[in-house]
Amino acid sequence: KVTGTMHDLRTRGTYTFEATCAVLTATQTDAARRRGIDPVAQWLFVICAMIFFMVVLGGVTRLTQSGLSMVDWRPVTGWLPPLSETEWRSVFEAYRTSPEYREINAGMSLDDFKGIFWLEYLHRLFGRIIGLAFFLPFVFFWLTGRMAPALRLKCLAMFVLGGLQGVLGWYMVKSGLVDQPDVSQYRLAAHLGLALVIYLYVLWTALGIVQPRLPASSGGWPAHSSAALGLLALIGLTALSGAFVAGLDAGLMYNTFPLMDGQIIPDDLLELSPWYVNFFENRTTVQFDHRVLALISLAATLFFRWRLARRAAPRAVVGAANLLVLAVLLQAALGVATLLTAVPVALGALHQAGAVLLLTAALWLVHQTARGGADHTSASTADGTS
Repeated sequence: KVTGTMHDLRTRGTYTFEATCAVLTATQTDAARRRGIDPVAQWLFVICAMIFFMVVLGGVTRLTQSGLSMVDWRPVTGWLPPLSETEWRSVFEAYRTSPEYREINAGMSLDDFKGIFWLEYLHRLFGRIIGLAFFLPFVFFWLTGRMAPALRLKCLAMFVLGGLQGVLGWYMVKSGLVDQPDVSQYRLAAHLGLALVIYLYVLWTALGIVQPRLPASSGGWPAHSSAALGLLALIGLTALSGAFVAGLDAGLMYNTFPLMDGQIIPDDLLELSPWYVNFFENRTTVQFDHRVLALISLAATLFFRWRLARRAAPRAVVGAANLLVLAVLLQAALGVATLLTAVPVALGALHQAGAVLLLTAALWLVHQTARGGADHTSASTADGTS
């Protein structure tokens, strides 16, 4: 099939390196479809889905004020919950020494405590399950020779990052067990940020398996790639600013949109000194920053799609851009609804899930632009060539 196609290309005088890459890639794609998705890629996609659920579950834990219910960390022996009344009372007594119990939940019953304990327990348990779901197939694929050396190193890095994420999670919880019944917003942002980095890294690796990048000289779209990467960075920064909003409970104030207490710029925006701490510790400034970054992300995405419509771009890139537009519009609507309703648990969790989906769409766009779309027909040419 390839030989015949090459002969046709020579006959028409279009035998170029770009055309060769397009034919070979199309042939490889057809073969891959007949074989099905690579097992290693399937495994990595499952890990991505588990991380996605873990991030949402972490958001629910935060929204329900359940994250400080477990005051110790036993990464090896902490698989089982309390199994007897005596064990439950022992765990509850430990919680009663925490700042959260003394200042917020004084007088809480054991049954009420169980309600918040189970969410945090499930969050930690699911983290351990992800670790096993990653480690066991990783060892199997390594020993059976299904991984190239470069992929082994990438997966090893993922495993190390996952372990660091567990340590960072406990480091975050510890900040709420000393004096104040709240975790540090800095540590919360670091915990969420690392989770998103791991998610995107695993997803990018899986996508690279099912859709390998074409040679750099095969006619890429560096302008589109740079812009798409900029959108991903901007959306990631917006998500990270949301962690500071959550850490400071800044979403519970100024529950109006688009104005804040009837003003475009609220009076107490820079009331702390030195001025730069306002961006991390002033609840008004943190919410203002998140709003501004969200609006910039929305505008930048729409502008990117508008610019794309004025150029001859591969269909795969156009499709990815359309998906990103839908995702950013949905996330903006969820953000406004969450703010106006003072962050109910359901909407808050959906908003956090929407952030991960938006990052997924942005990464997909980066992946498609980085591939250059050379194996796709141009969306804006009538003769089928690009």
